[in-house]
Amino acid sequence: MFVVGGESLIDLKAEVALPNGQLIGRDGEDQIVMTAHQGGSPYNCAIALAKLGNATGFLCPISADAFGDYLLAPLTAAGVAALLPERVKEYTTLAVVNFDDNHNARYGFYRSAEGAIDAATAIAALPAQVELYQIGGFCPIKPDEAAQWLRIVEAAIAKGATISMDPNVRPSLIDDFEGYKARLSTFLDLTHVVKLSEEDLQSLDSTKSIEQHAADLLARPNCELVVVTLGDKGSRAFTVAGTATAAIYAPPVFGDTVGAGDSLMAGILSWLNERYLLKPGSLGGLDDASLAEMLRFGAVVAGINCGRKGCKPPTRAEVDAVLGVEAAPSR
Repeated sequence: MFVVGGESLIDLKAEVALPNGQLIGRDGEDQIVMTAHQGGSPYNCAIALAKLGNATGFLCPISADAFGDYLLAPLTAAGVAALLPERVKEYTTLAVVNFDDNHNARYGFYRSAEGAIDAATAIAALPAQVELYQIGGFCPIKPDEAAQWLRIVEAAIAKGATISMDPNVRPSLIDDFEGYKARLSTFLDLTHVVKLSEEDLQSLDSTKSIEQHAADLLARPNCELVVVTLGDKGSRAFTVAGTATAAIYAPPVFGDTVGAGDSLMAGILSWLNERYLLKPGSLGGLDDASLAEMLRFGAVVAGINCGRKGCKPPTRAEVDAVLGVEAAPSR
């Protein structure tokens, strides 16, 4: 089983009716209107992995409130196993979402339930076999939570798991950035596959090029594959054996970019797993051609998701349909 550990939350999208008559919302009053959507990078990735055909478990405390019910429904529909079935009293974490001029999501967070992690309970909930464990981006943010999550990651490693991570750096959530980077570094030292955005790298160290960041990550004790997303400029991948760049897949109708990176990550992990490459020692041998094929698959998964409003990852059949149409002329 694939296990994704980390945050789930509710995205509250602000829609505003402006005094000048411009309506951005559902009614004509001068007020803010909020619409609620399930979210959280690990949560999105778990659903995307399951919809691509992987047996997937999600490890995150879920609140007993109504938003907790709302979060569980898509997990169940996608076939994701909620590994912590006992609901917690803390309220569901909220993220307030706005969009910039390029339709990229920007977030403000109000954290609660997803931070109520207990290592002993979570370790007991891990399945007997864990092929992959993905570390959530919020895990290193607070020292006490990081210590709990670190124990869980170490338990997954003891079960033979390959470790992946999408740090999803959120400076607005972090009080002590140097302390956060030290905790993040501890997690990265355990990670075999890491995906970051160009913005993540800029936040961590703006003096380094993407190539320098990738080289530094590959020099860590376990890292074998680095993927960097570049927004509408596509993505890049690095191993000691090769590099590749891929363009985005542009859907016929654009929705928004919510969950694009999570969908791409799920696509990459699925592609690797299907080729028996999602194993330490195999990842580092990926050459230019293999990395390009891997990125293309991930780009199609992300692109289909971007054709919808909110994070709604595609099924494997939808991905195959796009790739099949594109491959047809060369047959």
